[in-house]
Amino acid sequence: MPTSPAAGRPLTPAPDPASNGASAPIMLELVDETGVTIGTAEKLSAHLPPGRLHRAFSVFLFDGEGRLLLQRRALGKYHSPGVWSNTCCGHPYPQEPPFVAAARRTAEELGAAPASLREAGTVRYNHPDPASGLVEQEFNHLFVGLMTAPLNPDPEEIGETAFVTPRELAALEESGPLSAWFPTVLGAALPAVRELTGERAGW
Repeated sequence: MPTSPAAGRPLTPAPDPASNGASAPIMLELVDETGVTIGTAEKLSAHLPPGRLHRAFSVFLFDGEGRLLLQRRALGKYHSPGVWSNTCCGHPYPQEPPFVAAARRTAEELGAAPASLREAGTVRYNHPDPASGLVEQEFNHLFVGLMTAPLNPDPEEIGETAFVTPRELAALEESGPLSAWFPTVLGAALPAVRELTGERAGW
């Protein structure tokens, strides 16, 4: 069942000393169709229509019963607020290895580090978000692993969490929208998910 996050400390970018206390812009890596870095762009500008292809990551963590850890994105997020999505997703900083970014961001958002994490391939997609008008043009690095530690989610990022079976995930899809990218990244990660969780989990 979904659980509300415990109170946590907001995580914000470190101020840029040259910006009079304002947060420094978050930069993403722009890539070509093969995933080779070709430059950088500010995060929001990379998502404005028609979108600029950039590097991203998606994480899928499971408990010992093979249930997938979902998060419901916080209502205050500017992109896809209030919808259910995979355990964690985001963007590496320029020159940051995707694995390092995935482990770092998972711990920051959930307040707990995964017990294990491994690569599960890549997928490239173009998903407009009708609600916000933003576009996800992403070359996405996929990761699967296990979460065994108690969660302490950052409330600025996560509204709820839930461990779900495939059947419970299907019910969530029927009751409300998931993030635009979630079906694509889950489908691409399924071979690694099945290897991790085994046949009994039903993925």
